[in-house]
Parts: sequence; C-alpha cells; structure tokens
Amino acid sequence: MNVLLVENHADTRTTMKLYLEHHGHQVMTAGTKAEALKAEAAGGCEVLISDIGLPDGEGWELMEQGHFPKPVFAIAMSGYGSRSDYQRSSTAGFRRHMLKPFDMEVLDEALEAAEREIGGG
Repeated sequence: MNVLLVENHADTRTTMKLYLEHHGHQVMTAGTKAEALKAEAAGGCEVLISDIGLPDGEGWELMEQGHFPKPVFAIAMSGYGSRSDYQRSSTAGFRRHMLKPFDMEVLDEALEAAEREIGGG
C-alpha cells in the first residue's frame, strides 16, 4: 500500500518508515502538517498515518484541510487518549486512533484492516 506517514519526531518517523517499508509498503513522510498537505497533493496515498500533535497544527486539521484524490484509510497516533480525543479523531475521519506508545502489533492490525478495505474485503 502507499502510505503517507506524518510524524514530527525524526527518530520515530525514520523507525516507522523503515518498519513499513520492510513490510512491503511504499512510504512518503512528512514532519509537519504543511509538508503532509504538500505530499498528499502529489497523490497516490491509500493510507494516512498521522500524529495528532504537529508543530504547525493538528492531525485533525490535516484531515479537514486535505484534499485526498481518493478515499484514504486514516490512522491517528497520539499521546492524547481521552474519550473526547478518540471521538474527535473519528469525527475528523480517522478510522483508528492508536495511543502512543503502541506496540507494532497494533499498527499491523490497523494496516490489515486498511488492506481488507482497500482490497475490497
């Protein structure tokens, strides 16, 4: 799958990118909301994995301001874990909300759900 990974912490972004590529995904990365909006405008993203807390805004805003050329399976990741945070992610269009720190099994499960949906079942 084509993944846009938005994470402002450089080491986390690099580690996740390598993990995703190791599992066969094509990965574009961004460290800010502005970079993510520019990357998504280039198109081809099937899965968005975005941190909620970004230096220039929030992942929730990214979902509102992005103009993805086709439906995207969006996964939020955040240290914010209240009921209202989960609800806000859902309202913004995120299909999953992963609470940091998370095990890679949680990410794998979310990606498997994305694959099932994108693959039509």
